[in-house]
Amino acid sequence: MAEDPALRRPQRWAVLAAYTFVLGVSQMLWLNFAPLIGLVKARYGVSEELASALIFVFPLLFVVLSVPAGALIDRRGYRFAVGAGAVLMAASSLVRIADTSFWCLLAGQIGVAIAQPFVSNGISKIVADWFSEEHGAVATGLGTMGMFIGMALGMAATPPLVDATSLRTAMVVFAAITAASAVVFLLVVRPNDQRAAPAASADEARFGPLLADRGLRLLLALSFLGLGVFNGVTTWLEQILAPRGIDAEHAGLVGGAIIVGGILGAVAIPAISDATRRRKPFLILCSAAALATIYPLCTSGDLTTLLVLGALLGFLFLPAYALLLEMSAQIAGLRAAGAATGLLMLAGNAGGVVVVLAMPIIKGSGSDYHPAVLFLTGLLGLLVVFALFAPETFARD
Repeated sequence: MAEDPALRRPQRWAVLAAYTFVLGVSQMLWLNFAPLIGLVKARYGVSEELASALIFVFPLLFVVLSVPAGALIDRRGYRFAVGAGAVLMAASSLVRIADTSFWCLLAGQIGVAIAQPFVSNGISKIVADWFSEEHGAVATGLGTMGMFIGMALGMAATPPLVDATSLRTAMVVFAAITAASAVVFLLVVRPNDQRAAPAASADEARFGPLLADRGLRLLLALSFLGLGVFNGVTTWLEQILAPRGIDAEHAGLVGGAIIVGGILGAVAIPAISDATRRRKPFLILCSAAALATIYPLCTSGDLTTLLVLGALLGFLFLPAYALLLEMSAQIAGLRAAGAATGLLMLAGNAGGVVVVLAMPIIKGSGSDYHPAVLFLTGLLGLLVVFALFAPETFARD
């Protein structure tokens, strides 16, 4: 089948790059404070729970706002919704500069957290508008690669920047980057005027018809389980590995290996999926690879083995997110792609909240997270079963 000329316009790569920039920045701002919890506690005299609110406010607000964000994207367009999110994110990053008060930092983080669903949920709509089905997965993979790069920068760049300058200077630097991403997005990103679908009507913006689709419901379950396990592992990795003789610094390296593997896999696996015109086999592969690697990753005490397993888990597991986004958009169609993405991200963030909170409860009063690791393994076994029943969404000639 000949590709629609409207989907081969060269500016599609500039649009994707500008969106990926602002998407990566949203992840960077989320995780700026993840490695600074100790500093925040000491500087502002707050409890660990309150300091952690700088991070945990994001998945909580994402659960609340993901569906409204998806509906807005479908009804008003991704340039309006994502652009508004980018502007709010830039304004909120300025609030964080007032570092004399913990509450200013928290207010800034809440503002960024409100903006994040409007930024993140635009990915499927932009890809569907500018890229053909034959390039949809790799384009989505490039977008999710930006997410992982932003996560890595938020975790890795913030502590040395704070150490070399000050917390306020670091916040100024991140605010400047955020403002630049918003300006670039507003200048570069436009709907594909040769193809863009009309805005969804009020009836089309409803989520009932989407939820009536069995295939989409399976993808939502996969998102809940997959992102739940990912958030559980990354949140509690230091505590999981501590009984195996792995200190916090080395646990951070393992976490970094997972993200680096995910950055590479987010492009490689979707590209192969596009080339072979198949989605489902690669979704099953990603799920099975996670099941095979999670238990040895969480029980080994050898750093080299952990780094290899972490990179392998990231490379083979994290691309499943791009596949799920593309598959959900293919089921929903261009007009409702924002709503489908909103539902998918709602399910994933809800899974993250549930699994992160459940793991220490399942662990019990001891320090060994082995019962929680078995819980994660069981969730991944269920993930594989659901992947086997997922629909093949790539249209056949």
